[in-house]
Amino acid sequence: MPASPYSCVLWDVDGTIADASAGILPRLAEVLTAFGRQAPSADELPRWIGPPLFDSFQEHSGMSADEASQASQMYRELAARDGYATSVRIYPGVAEVLQAVKAAGIPQATASSKPENQVVAILGHYGLSRDFVAIAGALPDASGRHEGKPAVIRRALALLDEAGVDTSRPVLIGDRSHDVEGAEPFGIPVIFVDWGFGEPGESTGAFAVVSSPEELQRILLPSP
Repeated sequence: MPASPYSCVLWDVDGTIADASAGILPRLAEVLTAFGRQAPSADELPRWIGPPLFDSFQEHSGMSADEASQASQMYRELAARDGYATSVRIYPGVAEVLQAVKAAGIPQATASSKPENQVVAILGHYGLSRDFVAIAGALPDASGRHEGKPAVIRRALALLDEAGVDTSRPVLIGDRSHDVEGAEPFGIPVIFVDWGFGEPGESTGAFAVVSSPEELQRILLPSP
């Protein structure tokens, strides 16, 4: 059984495990049009994927906090209407990495800024739930705003702790700067995958950048 330098692995979902962009673009267009904003082009879409939509609506469309909250709620309603796993694909080779890491006895959890119910639906649809000890996504507060990456990472680690997992040597796998920034307060190293939605410079602070699932697996499970 391959050894690993890590006691557990945390995974981002959008842009790391799954590509949901085919469904995200038309829903964003519908929401933004309803608010009198211009819909993003396909080329602009990557900057919307990863960070919480509440933040993105303000940063990229100039919405107020109240408008962003309403827009986020509308988007979630559209996603529920369409089906959370609709138009989602799993990146080729990633499922095999998940299975290899599990087979090596290394516990895994998600730590995604995507709403947790959507993460559960996508992983369940593709039969990937069994590869994880814990599934953590963003949960809403009383106002409907979803928590940010640090809060999700904290809860993912807590769920692993509750399951009796050794969380002394975690690693996070992600594709955006907010993955790197979210892991930094916990001292968690980040492996940055470049097949996702990150733009140039977003990998700054990651300890490794990989271009294929095979390369990722070699870091997680180095050969003896």
